[in-house]
Order: sequence, then structure tokens, then C-alpha cells
Amino acid sequence: METKRQEKIARLLMRDLSEIITQEIMGLAPGAMITVTKVHVAPDLSFAKVYLSIFNADDKAEVVEKVNLRSREIRGLLGQRVRHQLRIVPQLRFYLDDSLDYIDNIENLLKED
Repeated sequence: METKRQEKIARLLMRDLSEIITQEIMGLAPGAMITVTKVHVAPDLSFAKVYLSIFNADDKAEVVEKVNLRSREIRGLLGQRVRHQLRIVPQLRFYLDDSLDYIDNIENLLKED
């Protein structure tokens, strides 16, 4: 269970990472839409797991790897944005959030009946 502080920081990171990925990091996946769906922050606030939902991309795992390769750059941009709110910017690790694909698959299976 996350503390109130972890939840606040997760919301802050989610908002800022969404803006960074959509506006400042270009060329990760041309034509694809990348959305930050969840952020989980460690209790010591030094590490954050960021879950991405990717639409209109052929290889979603490859897009996540590209984002992970540029995580240092993304963390630097994040640090510029949150420098007055956080003392330490957490290390970032990006993961694929496939929950929407799972829901879509279940809906398609239910429609077949």
C-alpha cells in the first residue's frame, strides 16, 4: 500500500512524464501514441516504475526499449520540471501496460458468442 506522499509524487511524475514523452521526446515511434497509464514510486522515493500504453505501433516492446534507452534524457528533463518539488528525481524504468489490449481481447471474445 502506497503512502499519501508516494501517491502525490506518482501523480506529479505521471503528469510531467506524459508531457515530456508527448512533446519533447520526438521520434520514439512515428505515428504511434504513447500514454503514461500508471506510476509506482518506491517507499524511499528513489525509484519509479512507469507503465506506458502504446497505440498504433507495430512492435510495442521495441518502443518501450527505445524509451528505456533514453531514460537518462527523460530523467534529466523531468528533473528540470520538478526541481522545486522534489529533492531527488527517482530512477525511471518503463514497462508496457497491456491491460487495454487484454480488455479489448475479452470484449472480442464475448462478442463472438
